[in-house]
Amino acid sequence: MNCQKCQVRPATLHFKQVVNGKQTDLHVCEVCAKENGYMTYPEEGFSLHDLLTGLFNLDSSKIDNIHESPFQQVKELKCPTCKMTFSQFKHTGKFGCAQCYHTFSDHLDPIFSRVHSGNTRHLGKIPKRKGGKLHLKKQIADYRKRLNTLIENEAFEEAAVVRDEIKELESKVKEKKDGDEA
Repeated sequence: MNCQKCQVRPATLHFKQVVNGKQTDLHVCEVCAKENGYMTYPEEGFSLHDLLTGLFNLDSSKIDNIHESPFQQVKELKCPTCKMTFSQFKHTGKFGCAQCYHTFSDHLDPIFSRVHSGNTRHLGKIPKRKGGKLHLKKQIADYRKRLNTLIENEAFEEAAVVRDEIKELESKVKEKKDGDEA
């Protein structure tokens, strides 16, 4: 589909506008969208600082003003090794040294939670060809968590089923281990 404005370039942006209950669809290229004011963003793109500002849900113009920042008490937090402050970290998005991670750790969980879809740690990816045993171990760990929850909720019949699934998976892990040693 070509741009509805210039009719030359392909339409890469699609807008829906509803005015008085009437929906209008607009399909335009990036050039026409900029020229007609449909979208604006900095010419130099977005920095890591912009990303972190968005994760903190802060207005970037207010970050440097200590009286308007929700991290007022954190602004004074300083790494004992490299002397980097939390506000400097927020501005650059980079740690000054390895100790910074430990110094600012209490204030990083909200960021990690957003970046990792609710988790506060990166679980990584496992290659399908090489990670057979790792996939099984991860599945066993998930089942064990579920088993503990079921036991706490006194759902013993369901817990017995999950326990049996865990035993079956553990036997598969053992088979793979024995196969590796042979």
